[in-house]
Amino acid sequence: MLCGIDEAGRGPLAGPVTAAAVILPTGFDISILKDSKKLTEKKRDEVRKILYADSNVIWAIGWASNYEIDEKNILQATFLAMERAYQGLYLRLQEVCKLNNTKFAEPDIIVDGNAIPNIKNCSSIKALVKADDSVYEVMAASILAKTARDRMMMRYSWLYPEYGYEKHKGYGTKTHMEAIRSNGPSPIQRKSFSLKKI
Repeated sequence: MLCGIDEAGRGPLAGPVTAAAVILPTGFDISILKDSKKLTEKKRDEVRKILYADSNVIWAIGWASNYEIDEKNILQATFLAMERAYQGLYLRLQEVCKLNNTKFAEPDIIVDGNAIPNIKNCSSIKALVKADDSVYEVMAASILAKTARDRMMMRYSWLYPEYGYEKHKGYGTKTHMEAIRSNGPSPIQRKSFSLKKI
């Protein structure tokens, strides 16, 4: 059993960093999966709905807030989001095994990137650069992390419409920089990120 983990939102100037952990069932249609960056927003959302609708896909989302990013640094906050995603998946996996009366086993984990978070309760864990382009479980995780974060940034745009989060999702675009110049930092600003260019 293989669990893929990936993150979204390490680079933006605002909002949380998000991670997803995914175990795909045997027979899942892997032809719909790609690295989330290689899919359009519409296609990502279509695949998200398919993953969520399949009761045999085991998944969980983890978050680390902008406050945690400022307190810990972006790498450690990313690891925290990954740990939270995996612990959520671990609990779901236990529930599924109980419901199906099957023996519980800890999955192997592949994390996209070159560093490994401090994850407990797994049989083995390894980091693989560009796993989101070669491991289907990681591709699925990249899609769920990206779409979850994008949807969260849409909700933040309802609270803080002057920042345009629905358009740039917190990345350092010209529009976002102008909004920060005009309005000051928003409540979800990553204050530890350099704003010297603003």
